[in-house]
Amino acid sequence: KMKEKNASSGYFVLLGFSNWPHLELVLFVVVLMFYLMTLIGNLFIIFLSYLDSHLHTPMYFFLSNLSFLDLCYTTSSIPQLLFNLQGPEKTISYAGCMIQLYFVLALGTAECVLLVVMSYDRYAAVCRPLHYTVLMHPRFCHLLAVASWVSGFTASALHSSFTFWVPLCGHRQVDHFFCEVPALLRLSCVDTHANELTLMVMSFIFVIIPLILILSSYGAIAQTVLRMQSTTGLQKVFGTCGAHLMVVSLFFIPIMCIYLQPPSGNSQDQGKFIALFYTVVTPSLNPLIYTLRNKDVKGAVKRLMGWGREM
Repeated sequence: KMKEKNASSGYFVLLGFSNWPHLELVLFVVVLMFYLMTLIGNLFIIFLSYLDSHLHTPMYFFLSNLSFLDLCYTTSSIPQLLFNLQGPEKTISYAGCMIQLYFVLALGTAECVLLVVMSYDRYAAVCRPLHYTVLMHPRFCHLLAVASWVSGFTASALHSSFTFWVPLCGHRQVDHFFCEVPALLRLSCVDTHANELTLMVMSFIFVIIPLILILSSYGAIAQTVLRMQSTTGLQKVFGTCGAHLMVVSLFFIPIMCIYLQPPSGNSQDQGKFIALFYTVVTPSLNPLIYTLRNKDVKGAVKRLMGWGREM
């Protein structure tokens, strides 16, 4: 009887890490720690950028957007994973799965675009310093941020609805810890070549092209930096750009490992651990990478502490 139930009224079983029951408790603790780090670190950046007027610059405006994106991105998959890790119950409703797929795709895509915007901001700051305030006008910055969010949510609407049109076979076992396209395509009983093609095209538009744009920004930055005479200028550039490049590679490398190969090809288990990395580890590291050796942030924290003492 179960098999005949219509998918839309049913639910999915997220297998997650159930092949390794002895790992589940350890994973639960580790994921929870990273999730809390993500929440604290990213909220810290958002509040600090908002409260300190010295940080009302394009770079920190985009960084706040990235932090907010990461908060939403982890929250769209991690609470569900934690719930599944702590007990035998591993189901998610059909609607829940659709919503999760939509948000994970939308926020992931928006992050790809936002990272391009941030690299353009660094390019303008280093290569066009005299025109920087004109190039990165506050209105234009807001427009770029909105464009990142809108492109993510639009692309995802097309892509996730296309994924959910695929007729699914009897069993409802998604071999992953959240609803994502390649794992859902494996449940279909029809030919999914059209979907795989869509996945490749989307990955090309939102992963490969952004990566090319980011790398060209950094190519131009590197050329400018090599012509610089002063070492302090060099250090400052390497500080902010190095941080950004690290975030870019922590995000794009694992995503390329998963989305740029045909869904049938890759080993699922390996895919799960890679996905765990970019959904759990990367968002928690972003705040650390950007703030640890950052004079602006240290200054802002000092001012905030001083202001707290004066009250």
